[in-house]
Amino acid sequence: MEKQVLGLIVGNRSCFPEILCKAGRERMIKVLEKAGVDVIALSENDTRYGKVETWQDAKKCAQLFKTNADKISGIIVTLPNFGDEQAVADTIRLSDLDVPVLIHAYPDEPEKMDPANRRDSFCGKISVCSNLKQYGIKYSLTTNHTVSPEEEDFQYNLEEFLATCRIVKALKNLKIGAIGTRPDPFKTVRYSEKILENNGISVDVMDLSELFAHINKLDNNDPRVKRTLEEFGSYITVKEKKEPVLKMAKLITAVTDWIESKELKGFAFQCWTSIQENFGIFPCGVMSYFSHKMIPAACEVDVTGLLSMYILQLASGKPSAIVDWNNNYGKDPEKAVLFHCSNFPLDVLDKPVMTHHVILEQTVGKEKTFGAVEGKIKPGPVSFLRLSTDDCNGEITGYVCEGTITKDPLKTFGGVGVAKINNLQELLMYICRHGFEHHVAINLSHTAAPIFEALVIYKGWEIYPHI
Repeated sequence: MEKQVLGLIVGNRSCFPEILCKAGRERMIKVLEKAGVDVIALSENDTRYGKVETWQDAKKCAQLFKTNADKISGIIVTLPNFGDEQAVADTIRLSDLDVPVLIHAYPDEPEKMDPANRRDSFCGKISVCSNLKQYGIKYSLTTNHTVSPEEEDFQYNLEEFLATCRIVKALKNLKIGAIGTRPDPFKTVRYSEKILENNGISVDVMDLSELFAHINKLDNNDPRVKRTLEEFGSYITVKEKKEPVLKMAKLITAVTDWIESKELKGFAFQCWTSIQENFGIFPCGVMSYFSHKMIPAACEVDVTGLLSMYILQLASGKPSAIVDWNNNYGKDPEKAVLFHCSNFPLDVLDKPVMTHHVILEQTVGKEKTFGAVEGKIKPGPVSFLRLSTDDCNGEITGYVCEGTITKDPLKTFGGVGVAKINNLQELLMYICRHGFEHHVAINLSHTAAPIFEALVIYKGWEIYPHI
């Protein structure tokens, strides 16, 4: 993942021991740098101990942040003592940065409550939050009201905050793509481009006929096609089947050209049945390849499903997949079978293979259906995210939850896995009552908390947390 840059504000109030700011600033910077974060903060040459206390300090820090606005993805406010709440709020307002803000307060020690060592950061944090609320500035909080930055609890909060920052930054002026049209029966995956656009997300579209025209211009000996064929062959081993795999290499090349020309972060694809009838392959392996390269690819032109995949990827740094809520697992009310044909990135699957699509081979003919990726989803932690556009209310809605991929046996085809989710029936009731899609994006991580923080606190979307 790209290295992140955070702005740091060190708060101080004049009637408290300012020497605490020196050590507090140094400790926080050390912790952030150890976490791989670049820090932009006032130096001790800019203000005494690099603290922010006055209107002049606020202007100086805000200007520093403005100068680095294209780099900064979030701000940490650290309070070694009570801190000046107005100076903190003024700094953020004057900086014009619209980024997540984490409020941190150092803990007092009972044996050091004398005038020379007393912090009162506990109280100061409440005052800072009160001012930020009045200023209309959104902010995040640590799990414990006061915490030393070296403690494990803060490390966990920092990791989540960095994920929140990645999501919020990446959703600004986001461009994604849609190739083709949704399957006719799948009204479930309809969405509003206008609602997405109103939230800073643009959708570029390409008709399948345009894609086929681009492919037809590619010669078998085109250096890009040869290079892609080699890379694709290294990604997933396929014996024989040279003609369909060559077609896949050309498809990858054509889609790559489009993605690069439009600067897209992912795409949703019309994966059946036009491409089988007109091009003679299943594109699952191709989509798996793109998702593995951190360019998420959603099937059945599920654009908001694609957006869900991308956000999960931002949170975890791992590739995502999109699945059907497909079956019950026996009589266990907290387990469900996840399934797709599939286009899962290989990172998600145990012992993946590329084969024929066993359902549609009955319809379009087996010779046109090679390319589906099969395998069992690896056991371990999993997060789920589903976003949708609520056209009636003009907003983006969704739900996020966590669970576990189990080792339960399954005798079936496709990309499959059994998920265990606490109170699953309650979640399914919510999905059905609110008309959500049968698709859900998954990621083999536990990242629901930072996703909820990013989408609710900072984006203002209506997200149900099943956590």
